[in-house]
Amino acid sequence: MKVALIDDHDIVSLAVASVVSQLEGLEYVGAAGTVADLFKMFPDVGVAVLDLRLADGSSPVSNVERLTEAGMRVLVLTSGESPYLVRSVAKSPIHGLVRKSAPLADLVETLRKVAAGETELSTEWAAAIDSDPDLGSARLSAQEQRVLALVARGAKAQAVGYELGITIHTVDDYLRRIRAKYAGVGRPAHTRIDLYKRAVEDGILPSPARP
Repeated sequence: MKVALIDDHDIVSLAVASVVSQLEGLEYVGAAGTVADLFKMFPDVGVAVLDLRLADGSSPVSNVERLTEAGMRVLVLTSGESPYLVRSVAKSPIHGLVRKSAPLADLVETLRKVAAGETELSTEWAAAIDSDPDLGSARLSAQEQRVLALVARGAKAQAVGYELGITIHTVDDYLRRIRAKYAGVGRPAHTRIDLYKRAVEDGILPSPARP
């Protein structure tokens, strides 16, 4: 069975390749930076090892759904810096979840079970499912996430527009939609500080404790 990684860090690719080499019947075919790239490069993969936070700003839950709909088993790797992302993806149709800081043996065992068609319910996964569900998903689009990330970092509307190739008016429209979506799930974002907090909660920006 072929295994591929969706992550843009070489060191993670080397670790996954090492793990796969220890498991009979599995072949590591390489890494892709996004789910779309994976489909282009390795369309016949059986197991996709997915990083929660990708450079394209895509939704982890949407990524899991796309991969499972294509018939792949999904093992999530997470650094755990966003409790919201871990909670949300834990409730999606993944087959396993491992912290990047976990011993390599944990990844070996989880990957073995996932490849065999089993679902590995780790302690962390169970804790994520059972933890506080109050952070409802605002379901921001990829472009809304980009706008939020820039604004939350302190960029003015003109700078955001220049960076993303859109007008200031469009930036303002995006901000109105972002605030409305957060208000709709009981997570108001009236101020720039509020926007920063929402971005950190949702894993769009890294936690200050883990830059």
